[in-house]
Amino acid sequence: MARTVKTRYRTGNIIVAVLLLIGGIVMIAPLLWMVSTSLKTRDGVFALPPEWIPPVPQWENYVRVWDAGPLLSGIKNSLIVSATVTIVGTITSTMAAFAFSKLRLPGKNLIFLFLLSGMMIPFPTLMIPQFVMFANIGWVDTLLPLIVPGLFGNIMMVFFLRQYLHSVPDSLIEAAKIDGAGYFRIFGSMIVPLIRPAIAAQFILWFMAVWNDYLAPILYLNSPEQQTLQVVIANFNANYAILTDYPLIMAASVIALVPVFAIFVAFQRQIIESVALTGTKG
Repeated sequence: MARTVKTRYRTGNIIVAVLLLIGGIVMIAPLLWMVSTSLKTRDGVFALPPEWIPPVPQWENYVRVWDAGPLLSGIKNSLIVSATVTIVGTITSTMAAFAFSKLRLPGKNLIFLFLLSGMMIPFPTLMIPQFVMFANIGWVDTLLPLIVPGLFGNIMMVFFLRQYLHSVPDSLIEAAKIDGAGYFRIFGSMIVPLIRPAIAAQFILWFMAVWNDYLAPILYLNSPEQQTLQVVIANFNANYAILTDYPLIMAASVIALVPVFAIFVAFQRQIIESVALTGTKG
């Protein structure tokens, strides 16, 4: 009987491993194809059978891409927007989550529900009013419409961190208050270290969302020197897809992927800890 149960358990593990392997291959295949295409010639893109490993890698595609459009200014603008929004916004979101979870504020649950209700409004319904508002104050064709709203926080991050903070006993905060610590010291010395994995996980997700955002930049930015990287790559696609210069487009896409990949590698330990801790909290 025990051997039968062990055999079934092992068979189930093998099936799960095979399914995960197939899913992993399906997920990573487009990424590998993008990198492969960036090193091909124009004719090599349409070769049959498909070439996953180019016989002669065309590294000059990564040299040509810098002269094909304002790629450098696009990277600079995207870094300015993404870093400013996520760093400052993470601080304000964490403080808001702490306030909604642990501070005694009149009507805080009603205020929180009101903020959550804003998530139900799709962005396309707000595009025209926001554009008119930013146009009236002269912010169109600047990075300010992309930066300023995010400085006040991200309601998704506030919601996630608020739920995460519910697992922190109120007695710890009360003990710190009895010892004479103020709320800012409690927040910086006690709360932030406790929820650092959750903050790191939300930070990278928000950074990826801002870095990959296309709709807001295409709406507010007109000048090439003000455009973010995603708009620059979209212009590459419009200009060079007609010429079937897909290696150039893929080279620009690989370059756009590097900062996000670097952020993920830097925070991967915290992200794994966040997922593990979330799964064990009751």
